[in-house]
Amino acid sequence: MIKTLDASVQIPSLFLDGVFQYSQWTAYIESVCPNPVHIFTDDVKKCLDSGLYTFEKDFLPILNAVPGNPKLDVLRESFAAVVEGLDQRVSACFGRTLDADVILYLGLCNGAGWVTRVNGRDVILLGVEKILELGWYGVDDMHGLIYHELGHVYQAQYGVLEREPASSAENFVWQLFTEGIAMYFEQALVGNPHYYHQDKNGWLAWCERHFPQILSDFHADLSSMTPSSQRYFGDWCSYHGWGDTGYYLGARFVRHLTETHPFDTLLGLEIQPVFDLYKEFVKRYQL
Repeated sequence: MIKTLDASVQIPSLFLDGVFQYSQWTAYIESVCPNPVHIFTDDVKKCLDSGLYTFEKDFLPILNAVPGNPKLDVLRESFAAVVEGLDQRVSACFGRTLDADVILYLGLCNGAGWVTRVNGRDVILLGVEKILELGWYGVDDMHGLIYHELGHVYQAQYGVLEREPASSAENFVWQLFTEGIAMYFEQALVGNPHYYHQDKNGWLAWCERHFPQILSDFHADLSSMTPSSQRYFGDWCSYHGWGDTGYYLGARFVRHLTETHPFDTLLGLEIQPVFDLYKEFVKRYQL
């Protein structure tokens, strides 16, 4: 069963004169998801350790912008509309149910949406601060965010989401694959194979025109790509001025695979078969 929680109602109490209060936030997170504070702080530390960001310059302004944002109420309404009947929509589309919690909360800029395990249960965390920063507060965007993260949960519960890659190249191909699985799931629930909630300001049209180039550059980057240098996954990344192009490429990859493999069969594939299928995908469109 999918359970939902709107923990955004407590947001005003986390600020003093418009300034984010970390000590208040830790107590808040403990009340929302007992014992997970380290999940958020470890993620922030990993980001800050790259040397590319500071909490005061890159994170705090995003947090401080939340209480006065007039779109916060719109976001909460969109969340309520999308989670209503969610169990039934998943079951009708895929013939299976999911056990997960979907929580709308104030995070530490960890992401607009991400999946983790809390106390042995799959939890989808939707960060209010990042959603507002990105302007993803409408119903359509909320469909994309929640459905995408549920796609990761679906792979975790009916296949394998986490694998141990033998190389950096395998790691990023696996990321391409899992994001593609989630995109396919998201598009199936929306009922549109061309749906991308990232499609703003011509994003999808640009990706479609440049698909061979995106694939070629991704493949060329594999040998040297690192989490801090990759330019395909994340709104903060820039591939020729566009973010999130890896999600488009991943969706194309998985749709290519569904031409010869049932979707549910893909969920349990090991890394090596996925890597081999990826190389075939590259040959088909590049050679």
